[in-house]
Amino acid sequence: MTIFAPKRMKVAGFTFIKNAVKNDYPVVEAITSVLPLCDEFVIALGQSDDDTEGLINNIGSSKIRIIHTVWDNSLRDGGRVFAVETDKAFAAISPNADWAFYIQGDECVHEKYLPVIKKAMEDNLQDTNIEGLLFKYVHFYGSYDFYAHSRRYYRREIRIVRNNKAIHSYRDAQGFRLDDRKLNVKLIDAYIYHYGWVKSSKGLLRKGQNFTQFYNPEYVPDEKAIEENEFDYGNADRLLPFKSTHPAVMQARVQRANWKLNIDVKKISRMSFRRKALQWIEDVTGWRIGEYKNYRIVK
Repeated sequence: MTIFAPKRMKVAGFTFIKNAVKNDYPVVEAITSVLPLCDEFVIALGQSDDDTEGLINNIGSSKIRIIHTVWDNSLRDGGRVFAVETDKAFAAISPNADWAFYIQGDECVHEKYLPVIKKAMEDNLQDTNIEGLLFKYVHFYGSYDFYAHSRRYYRREIRIVRNNKAIHSYRDAQGFRLDDRKLNVKLIDAYIYHYGWVKSSKGLLRKGQNFTQFYNPEYVPDEKAIEENEFDYGNADRLLPFKSTHPAVMQARVQRANWKLNIDVKKISRMSFRRKALQWIEDVTGWRIGEYKNYRIVK
C-alpha cells in the first residue's frame, strides 16, 4: 500500500516599497514580522532616491527576493500606482505557493498572532471557496501610545489571498478583487498594526503632502507650509490610549521616538452629533452602520 504524505502548505509574502529611508517607513519591521510564516518574500522595489535596497538587503534572509520596478507617474490619480506596484509583486510569487501574505511598508504583525494566522491558513487550505483571510486593524496615530478609532478608519482588510493570478489589487491597494468581484473571506482573530500615521507633527505634515502627490497629479508640495504649521490631530476624530505591547520587531523603533504627543485627547474630537451617535452604536453593539466592505465574509 502506498501512503502519500499530505501536501506541505507554502506561503509567500509580498509588498512594494520606494524611498523607505527618506520617508522613514518601518518596512524592515513589516517584512520581518511576517517572515516566520513565509517560505519566500517578494518585494517590488521602486526606483528610490535613497538606499532602500541596502536597507532590505541588510535583513539578511535567503527568503527575500527583490524585483526592481519603475513607478508610472501617469497612474498617480487616486493612488492607482500603489495597486499596480502591488500587482507586480504578487505576479512574481512562485506558482507553487498556496497563500500570499500582503503587508504594506507601514504595517506590522505582532508575534502573538502568528500561530493564529498559520492555523487559519491551514484550516482553510482545502476550502477553495475561501479566497482570502480578513484581518482586524489597529491604526496608531501621532504616537505609539495612542490609536485612532472612529468611522474614518477601516476596521478590517484582506491581507492574505490565494495565489490565484486572477486576483488583483483594488483601487489604491487597500484591498483585492477577483476579476471584478469581491473576494469570499474568513475573518480571523488577528490584527494588523498600522503605523503610517506615527510621526512627529512636522513628519505628519510632510507625509500628508507626499501622499497627496499620489492622489492629485497637479499637487506641488510646499515645504514652507510645513515649517509654518503644526499638524491638526483633530483629524483623528477620536484617540484612545494603547495599553498593550508593540511587536518585538518594533521595540527599537518605539524606543527611538524622540517626540511626545502633548495634547488632551478628550478635547480634540470634532465629530458631529450624528457621527457621535453612530460611534456610540458601534461601541455598544459592534455594528458599524453603513460600513464599506470590499469583501464578502463567509461564516
